[in-house]
Amino acid sequence: MDDGLNVTYITLDGYVELNKYRYLYFVIMLTAYILIICSNSIIVYLIWSHQNLHEPMYIFIAALLVNSVMFSTATYPKLLIDFLSEKQIISYSACLFQFHIFYSLGGSEFLLLAAMAYDRYVSICKPLQYATIMRKTTVSIFLVLAWILPASQLAVPTALSAEEKRCTSILHGIFCNNTVYKLQCVISEARFIRDLIVLLNVALLPALFILFTYTRIFVISYRSSREVRRKAAQTCLPHLIVLINLSCLCVYDVIIIELESDFPKIVRLIMTLQIILYHPLFNPIIYGLKMKEISKHLKRLVCPAKMNL
Repeated sequence: MDDGLNVTYITLDGYVELNKYRYLYFVIMLTAYILIICSNSIIVYLIWSHQNLHEPMYIFIAALLVNSVMFSTATYPKLLIDFLSEKQIISYSACLFQFHIFYSLGGSEFLLLAAMAYDRYVSICKPLQYATIMRKTTVSIFLVLAWILPASQLAVPTALSAEEKRCTSILHGIFCNNTVYKLQCVISEARFIRDLIVLLNVALLPALFILFTYTRIFVISYRSSREVRRKAAQTCLPHLIVLINLSCLCVYDVIIIELESDFPKIVRLIMTLQIILYHPLFNPIIYGLKMKEISKHLKRLVCPAKMNL
């Protein structure tokens, strides 16, 4: 193998007829990026500016939406540059950095949802202890851990990838997700086990914890009054919808890589775009419409005259 491949730039080969549709791609993705930033920022602004939303649940929602903006910023600026460039290339080190940020923030989303699940469990199942357990210090610790743990765990596979020999410099994608593994000549069994442990820690275990917690909430609320059941459904359902959506996209991300040779290039492109288009726009819609207090403030912001009648 040519060792020179380890210092060359990576060619992003996932685009379809870019020369013909580059400006259409650019307008669509720029519009999507602006919508993602604006929609998420509006909900964060509402939470920040209204005192009655300064509660742990809403703080976690704000953190989740900030995470969505950072997640999009890890991919969109480079995509927009590539649409207008003659060559779609990226250095291997920058590719690994994008890979690390992309999956770190994905892991952070699972941990933030786990923190929300715990918050809802304490609120509904242990209401008298809520103020004692969910203090500002506890919330701060959860937020710090949600961003630090995935980043630190993913640092190991990212660093190992930097040392791996590559057999190709062509990446069959439009950004650096786990397609970077396809660049490497061999993926050892030890490497596979390490990656599996990281996946278990930052995604599978938090997802199982969330499902267990919400199961406990629904069991306890089912035995309680109608008011408790209403509160559980109203506050937990949006979080569960977001979790299901995120989990589906994670499975989607794996399927794209495993079955990429079985799909035409245009289908792979559309499937890849779903990962970065759908979820960052989905979160603010769900929390803006389904969370009663946020929805109320959003209506006042959009239609102040009607709300004052």
